[in-house]
Amino acid sequence: MKSDPQWHKSTYSASQGSCVEVAEGETILVRDTQNRQQGHIEYSSDAWTSFLRDVKSGLL
Repeated sequence: MKSDPQWHKSTYSASQGSCVEVAEGETILVRDTQNRQQGHIEYSSDAWTSFLRDVKSGLL
């Protein structure tokens, strides 16, 4: 049986209320805190790691 995702505010979210929530597991789930009803985007661990690396390096 799959458990419900454990969502937490991303450490990369802005402090002005523009928050992104993340649930980490076999895949990484990402959703807009203010629009949870719209669902989430799912990333593989490799894709999420690559995305964060590019953000940190200023490529995105």
